[in-house]
Amino acid sequence: MAVGTDSIHVKPMGHVRAWLLAGTFTLVITPFVHAGQDATISRDPSGRTTVRAVRVTRPLKIDGVLDEPLYASVPPISDFVQQEPDEGEPATEKTELWLSFDNDNVYVSFRCWESEPDRLVANEMRRDGPNMWQGNDIVGVSFDTFHDGRNSFNFITNALGAREDGQVTNERQWNGDWNTVWEVRSGRFEGGWTVEAAIPFKSIRYQRGRDQRWGFNALRTNRWKNELSYVTHVPAARGQSALYQGSVGATLEGIEAPSGSKVLELKPYAISDIRTDRPSAVSNDMSGDAGLDVKYGLTQNLTADFTYNTDFAQIEADEQQVNLTRFSLFFPEKREFFLENQGTFAFGGAAAGGFSAANSDVPILFYSRRIGLNDGRPIPIVAGGRTTGRVGRYTLGLIDIQSGEDRRVRSTNFSVVRLKRDLFRRSNIGLLLTGRSVGQSGSGTNALYGFDGTFGFYDNLNVNTYWARSATTARTRNDTSYRGQLDYQGDRYGAQLEHLVVGDDFNPEVGFVRRRDMRRSSAMFRFSPRPKGIRSVRKFFYSGSIDYIENGTRRLETRESRGEFAIEFQTSDRLSASVARSYEFLPRPFDIAPSITLPIGGYRFDNVHVQMNLGQRRRISGQFALDRGTFYDGHKTTIGVSRGRMNAGSQLSLEPTYQLNVVDLREGAFTNQLAGSRITYTMTPLMFASALLQYSSTSHAISANVRLRWEYRPGSEVFVVYNEDRDTLARRFPALSGRAFIVKINRLFRP
Repeated sequence: MAVGTDSIHVKPMGHVRAWLLAGTFTLVITPFVHAGQDATISRDPSGRTTVRAVRVTRPLKIDGVLDEPLYASVPPISDFVQQEPDEGEPATEKTELWLSFDNDNVYVSFRCWESEPDRLVANEMRRDGPNMWQGNDIVGVSFDTFHDGRNSFNFITNALGAREDGQVTNERQWNGDWNTVWEVRSGRFEGGWTVEAAIPFKSIRYQRGRDQRWGFNALRTNRWKNELSYVTHVPAARGQSALYQGSVGATLEGIEAPSGSKVLELKPYAISDIRTDRPSAVSNDMSGDAGLDVKYGLTQNLTADFTYNTDFAQIEADEQQVNLTRFSLFFPEKREFFLENQGTFAFGGAAAGGFSAANSDVPILFYSRRIGLNDGRPIPIVAGGRTTGRVGRYTLGLIDIQSGEDRRVRSTNFSVVRLKRDLFRRSNIGLLLTGRSVGQSGSGTNALYGFDGTFGFYDNLNVNTYWARSATTARTRNDTSYRGQLDYQGDRYGAQLEHLVVGDDFNPEVGFVRRRDMRRSSAMFRFSPRPKGIRSVRKFFYSGSIDYIENGTRRLETRESRGEFAIEFQTSDRLSASVARSYEFLPRPFDIAPSITLPIGGYRFDNVHVQMNLGQRRRISGQFALDRGTFYDGHKTTIGVSRGRMNAGSQLSLEPTYQLNVVDLREGAFTNQLAGSRITYTMTPLMFASALLQYSSTSHAISANVRLRWEYRPGSEVFVVYNEDRDTLARRFPALSGRAFIVKINRLFRP
């Protein structure tokens, strides 16, 4: 060490500074950080990335202001790599990231530089708001806490401090409805915006032992540039979902976890309501109730959940749908108890929920809405338990729930067993067992058992398979289903081949089957080049597909060939046009509308569909579609607006939907309309009020579902809900059918 009057910076452990001033040696030590190594990120020649977390000796203040010594003494993780639009190139905006921890929390801090701060897109403040993931500038991190390249916990936020969290299973099943306890704040500085987040170790699950080695990735988006960048080099084919795909992530070292004491969470609730139900002659009926949820960590990796007298009154109402097919409609699960670890129970590569599940013929063999609901009516849940987690290379899921009785439904026990074993890098095999003590018919029993395998090869090739059999009293003839699917999803080329069989008596009554008695063979091919000479276009899409469906006697029931051309613009807008030619055989008369019945026979359709998607970063966004063509023995025109959104600042948004079907058939003509809007006002990231207003000409009903949600402390909430339904055909228009005013409060205790 040289001696003189210049200052000398020494940092062997933490933040150490030495000055030689006027010949006097003074050593000043700030015991804040133990970095271990100066480098927080390294990349080897093969492209593998390693990042390092550092220990802090006192908790960070989560205020969005990066003023602690950590940010001056520890070099940030930086040099993010573009995924879009120029794969592999350095990100055009600088991002700095710090990972740190203490005995209680993992801390994530971002400093996001912006060359044009006025163009920052931040218009969603609500937790899990529908516009944040695709319509805001966001940062997000993924923690693969078992370092298996398959499962992870994800935390996302924006410049307003909105938060979104999710669980990922097997790199594919994203469960954005999972909510856990964590704290986040955002801030602004002259050159951009900042984020600080604290994620308690109690809120996640991880491997045994003090010294942890996790998988990790971090994402940043710039919406005004439509640019995505990651800590690692991520293939463009993975898109924004690469955040939760551990096989393309980095390795995180340095985390020292708590000793692994068992987690215990208690969450009691109390509820009071006043209801009016005109068809049942109930008027202003007051009632109250209470219940309890318990979470207990059996081991570091295995968690048990118990629920008593479960209540879901605070859940938002289902969005109404128009059904012009002869098959069942799918409605996604919204109840919190069933959403956590939902991906564990996904089977055979089928989607567990959302838009893709609603439009798929692949059966969902565990569909939690069968529990506690019957024809849309709530059935009381007396008590239940669930155990989920990992044991070595195995993933385990167990559910047992007892529902109560009402006038038309007997008390029923529901049970589910799910077991999966990891194979190789991205593959697994598993089994699923389900059962209910009383069948949907009100008598007999129902059970199902099945085996599945999902196999991942290279980066973009997946094979999904399953075989399953149901056992239902008096339904034993053709009670099996099986599937084989090959799916290649590269950036420039895509292909999918599938064969699916669903027997006429295949009847998983704790599952969902859209279409029985079928043998489906399908193929899809896609070509999606990136034109270099057209600056306004990011990608062209050319695709063709064919579906061929026979019934169990090998009679053709459905055949559809479709061709599509689409343009994805650099602005994230998308324009598409498709042409379809179809054949549909009706094996029995089909009541498509009141007083209109289509006879048995074969029908040929020709259809043109045009759709414009305005990117969610715009003040006005949504899907605008026009559909016109032949329909059975007549014609149909459909005009629709879906996923619409109008932003009036960062706190108020309107999400309108509208669908008009004009159908002219030989048997008669009819028109139906479905209109609605969700109006949301967000007071703070932890408090919002929303109203879902809907009108359906098919059911002749107007409905309103108004909700206030306030998270008054981490994990504890107050809900105020008002529901109202009115009949548009009544003599006194619109006559009240029913209404309810509900207040619910819960409180999370973590001893």
